[in-house]
Amino acid sequence: MNGQKVHLRAVEPSDLPLLYEWENDVDNWEVSHTMEPYSKALLEKFIETSAQGLYGNRQQRLMVVENGTGATVGAVDIFDFDPQNRRAGIGILVDKRHRQNGYGHEAVELTKKYLFETVGLHQIYCNIMINNSFSLKLFQKAGFEICGLKKEWLLTKDGWMDEYTLQIINRKSIL
Repeated sequence: MNGQKVHLRAVEPSDLPLLYEWENDVDNWEVSHTMEPYSKALLEKFIETSAQGLYGNRQQRLMVVENGTGATVGAVDIFDFDPQNRRAGIGILVDKRHRQNGYGHEAVELTKKYLFETVGLHQIYCNIMINNSFSLKLFQKAGFEICGLKKEWLLTKDGWMDEYTLQIINRKSIL
């Protein structure tokens, strides 16, 4: 899955150090709903089982790679894959050293294309804390619309936080 700035690829064993860094960065924990550090052993198992793919795991991680340098700049997570109802959730992380370069938007667009055209999904959704204006703008720019608000949904260091649910529907999907 190739774009102008980035391409998406499967997770590789060589991604372990970067995944370990991202998953254990406490600055990412609030938006990823992480409560504790990940061990290298656990991440190695995650990488191994990633080979089972979306249908085997009901989830998939795609690495976001900058075309010019080959640097891995982020990851897209596809989760809660429901083949019966043809929907899945999506989340994205762009490494803080690579933000504000358009990588996130292009990665979301490439993932949408993959999920709608290759996997055949009818809809994709995401959950975004109401104070995460960057993610909200990113997904709205990609065509996602707010369809719900979960009040006091997440307990953060600053207290209870509301969370938006956004979705995009593939109007070209067939029954």
